[in-house]
Amino acid sequence: MNDEPAAPKRPLSLGRREILGLSLGALGVVYGNIGTSPLYAIREAFHGPWAMAVHPANVLGVLSLMIWAMVLVIAVKYLAVLLRADHQGQGGIIALLTILIPTGGSSRSRLLGWITTVSLFGAALLYGDGIITPAMSVLSAVEGLEVSAPGLTRLVIPLTVGILVALFAVQSRGTGRLGAIFGPVILLWFVAIGAAGIAGVAREPRVLEAFNPIWAVRFFTDNGALGLFVLSAVVLVVTGGEALYADLGHFGRRPIRLAGFAVALPALVLNYLGQGALLLGRPEAAHQPFYELVPAWGRNPMVVLATAATVVASQALITACYSLTQQLVHLGYIPRVRIIHTSHRMEGQIFVPQVNLFLMVACVALVLVFGDSSRMAAAYGLAVVGTMGVTTVLFYFVARRHWRWGALRAGVLAGCFAAIEAALFGANLMKLAHGAWIPLVVGGSLYTLMSTWRRGRDLLSVNLKSEAALPPEALVADVAAHKLPRVPGTAVFMTRVAKGLPQVLLHHLKHNRVLHQRVILLTVEPVPVPEVEEARRFEVIELGEGLYRVVLRHGFMEPPGIAAALAGHTVGGEPVDLGRTSFYLGRETILSSGAGRMARWRKRLFGVMSRNAETATLFFELPPNRVVELGTQVAL
Repeated sequence: MNDEPAAPKRPLSLGRREILGLSLGALGVVYGNIGTSPLYAIREAFHGPWAMAVHPANVLGVLSLMIWAMVLVIAVKYLAVLLRADHQGQGGIIALLTILIPTGGSSRSRLLGWITTVSLFGAALLYGDGIITPAMSVLSAVEGLEVSAPGLTRLVIPLTVGILVALFAVQSRGTGRLGAIFGPVILLWFVAIGAAGIAGVAREPRVLEAFNPIWAVRFFTDNGALGLFVLSAVVLVVTGGEALYADLGHFGRRPIRLAGFAVALPALVLNYLGQGALLLGRPEAAHQPFYELVPAWGRNPMVVLATAATVVASQALITACYSLTQQLVHLGYIPRVRIIHTSHRMEGQIFVPQVNLFLMVACVALVLVFGDSSRMAAAYGLAVVGTMGVTTVLFYFVARRHWRWGALRAGVLAGCFAAIEAALFGANLMKLAHGAWIPLVVGGSLYTLMSTWRRGRDLLSVNLKSEAALPPEALVADVAAHKLPRVPGTAVFMTRVAKGLPQVLLHHLKHNRVLHQRVILLTVEPVPVPEVEEARRFEVIELGEGLYRVVLRHGFMEPPGIAAALAGHTVGGEPVDLGRTSFYLGRETILSSGAGRMARWRKRLFGVMSRNAETATLFFELPPNRVVELGTQVAL
């Protein structure tokens, strides 16, 4: 895209009450994922096939690694640095990419292509995270029954599957009704785990020595290469860190930071310290240190609260997958899918049935295949670290190009982040055969789909260049000279390019030899910004003889509703009456035969994706009884 981004919106002036309200909301949505990590992070370090010996030096070393991972990755990288890298107030991998796109010229097209590839793979890994997180979080919460009610252990898997199915079944109702309780539930969760941690620290105050990073260094000198395995457990304390950045546009920088530094991070650190203190006194509690830290009378209520918290955390990531899908559709990297807006007041609240079904089936399958959260943890960390690594790469280029940082300053900071993430990634690679391959397969498969779709659409555009071959002036002159019959009403012809004549119009003239009184050549143009300013959204160019070219622009956070956008707008001195308007759409049938710059298997894959894409009628929210489709066959 060559469009300049819209001017940044002026930030709203928020009072103290509004800031506190947004902070509570951010606590529920943004910190839900990272907030449930205490359920399994410490346990994975000291229990299971890769368990470290439970003795004071190892406990303090692991705690030190976890605390400083939270400080450097969550507090420094995300809260202090990356929250500054917003684009029109939005965050996330795709928003970072849009910061870089306008700065790239032809001399940098190869670099921008590489950056785009990395960004798409990072986005694909986020889907992998969306599959594993609900399964891992809910299963680890329900496993608390093994401690609080051992007789119900056999019900752990059925209950987990039932909760997951119910969670995805209610997605179509939208998050608006549940949003009001998200913040209070997670606030209660943080208060509870923080209080449990304080009680544990009070019993073993020496655990506070873990704040000294020397214990982390000593841990590696004592354990050598075996100590690297524990990093796959350390990464679990920073899961959800990407959500801090991705949800920036929902709450703003200040509320997210306030919720993190005032509530989330202190409560998490206290609980990790409390679990460490428990292990110092009772090494045998390593199988479930989170629930063993809670007094016997409070374990059943804690299981209920943990389950509620994991459902909230899962909801946040599921919604993030919906939003990412919408962004990728608008930027042209995946086929059109059905996007349902579940709120008349909050445009960002959407439901994507295809994504919902995919996530539900994948989550249930993971629970049934792995059977317990310890085995599933091997598959968890790789997607998280992979996404973080992509964000670090994009941050370096944003710091250099957008912030005008020097190579040394940007390189040192990005290098520090990359070194941490590379170590975490390497540790998780050691578990590749034990499930860590799952997010890579998911990410690789989705990236293949995205790259195939984008490449196919580019080649299709080249093959349909005839849309721009005949200038509209020629048609205008022909209409004036031959006095083509005109019928009442308005005809809207969809076209990909804002020049020339659309193929569907030429087919219409060839077969019907008639034109409507008013003809609109409509191009829907996605702009790589979250929202397009109203002044730039609608552009009308009069061509003559009742022909008009209209360009409708929308950002990747906005639905491309054509009917709603046209209704009420004046074109040619008269408002558009949808009841007297016909929409003409072209539909291409992809043929895999013929020579081209695309492998045959990709052509076939592109054809399958094209046939199963959401119809333009539904995607562009057109009235079905006003749509006419004309088909053509295209060989790539």
